[in-house]
Amino acid sequence: MFESAEIGHSIDKDHYEAELPALREALLEAQYELKQQGRFPVIILINGIEGAGKGETVKLLNEWMDPRLIEVRTFDQQSDEELAHPPAWRYWRHLPAKGRMGIFFGNWYSQMIQDRVHGLFKDPRLDQAIEAAQRLEQMLCDEGALIFKFWFHLSKPQMKRRLKHLEKDPLHSWRISPLDWQQSKTYDKFVRYGERVLRRTSRDFAPWYVIEGVDPHYRSLMVGRILLESLQAALEEKPATPSQAHAAPLIAAADSRNLLDSLDMTQALEKTDYKEQLATEQARLSGLMRDKRFHRHSVVAVFEGNDAAGKGGAIRRVAAALDPRQYTIVPIAAPSQDELAQPYLWRFWRQIPGRGQFTVFDRSWYGRVLVERVEGFCTPADWLRAYGEINDFEEQLCDAGVIVVKFWLAIDPDTQLERFQAREKIPFKRYKITDDDWRNRDKWPQYREAVGDMVDRTSSEFAPWTLVEANDKHFARVKVLRTLNDAIEKAFARDKKKG
Repeated sequence: MFESAEIGHSIDKDHYEAELPALREALLEAQYELKQQGRFPVIILINGIEGAGKGETVKLLNEWMDPRLIEVRTFDQQSDEELAHPPAWRYWRHLPAKGRMGIFFGNWYSQMIQDRVHGLFKDPRLDQAIEAAQRLEQMLCDEGALIFKFWFHLSKPQMKRRLKHLEKDPLHSWRISPLDWQQSKTYDKFVRYGERVLRRTSRDFAPWYVIEGVDPHYRSLMVGRILLESLQAALEEKPATPSQAHAAPLIAAADSRNLLDSLDMTQALEKTDYKEQLATEQARLSGLMRDKRFHRHSVVAVFEGNDAAGKGGAIRRVAAALDPRQYTIVPIAAPSQDELAQPYLWRFWRQIPGRGQFTVFDRSWYGRVLVERVEGFCTPADWLRAYGEINDFEEQLCDAGVIVVKFWLAIDPDTQLERFQAREKIPFKRYKITDDDWRNRDKWPQYREAVGDMVDRTSSEFAPWTLVEANDKHFARVKVLRTLNDAIEKAFARDKKKG
């Protein structure tokens, strides 16, 4: 893959200066059209050999276009905050919004190649990282992003000549960084693993472009032409006409049974037993959160359920056992304009807790396969694709030590009606009942089917669903607390097995 980059293409200065004005004007025009349309973001990944012109080329792009619409990020050194979160968190929180460009140095490819070169892991782990990168890019492209991946290349002799030339020049020797010298020693490994990564991750939706780095005129014009051609094509492409929002599900259920049918909704706790068990489980949770072993973990507790199923009450009982400095409650409503300008999972990635922290999601990323599916806010292709994206998201969290606990609080239609009517009669509870609640009740069968699909397709070994029989609020609250405690203790037990 890199052989063609060692031929030594070049462009003379006159040719470069003749072409440059038109190229700059067209790029600037395309950039403003991108902003005006606001349909998709542009993500540019910069990788390759040190000294091959990566920084110089990005600097030119900022000169040629409007830098106010370009966000340049570098991820070379991980901060303490980033180390306390799943690896992908640092990239997700800096994704450009629709209509903007993001340029990433030291991105997910840089990290995996460097770690393999320095022997921090073997080929199987590299292959896992490659697969994870492909899944991330596929998801971003499915959400509309336009991705460019540039590898700036120098052959080994070219790199050595550059270093020798700069070393002898007292005015420019400062341009040699410690990373240059380091890479000169590991060049063969870096190129070997780099080629492995490029071959496996160059896809039609996110291709790699290998840029010769010797001649600055050639490399800058090549990058400019590639950006312009693909950007113009994407801007001219008409937005896909969405499928009918209420189209029939693309995957039919195997039978008419539903997981919710297995619940014994008559389970209940007497008031005395409730108070005793609630206090026991709250004390247990408080102790687990103070345990030094918890410093290696964090908790994400997801609360979903029927309207009026008692999610708020259950969350309050969980919070009562926690230090206020240790937890965050994230209520999820309809996305804001800023959130709509990002991939669907962006607003949830930003709220993932660091180690030693506890985050409660009151509603969550499952809105895509519940509310958005039933109400027709997204296409069947969107919500069907979301199952795999959600499983991948949660697996990344668990691999990073996050304990993911998911609750569906279930009540039957008669209990829901009683609670709706009671809320309307009590002045300080009227705010809890809305017209949407009544409309959702009319779609009970559709929501029931969506919940069954959701639990079936996203209840995994690493992040299982817990169905909570919530006709009796006392029983539901205790079950939620006990499930959280069991999950944390299981994580501690796994740590002990690993040594």
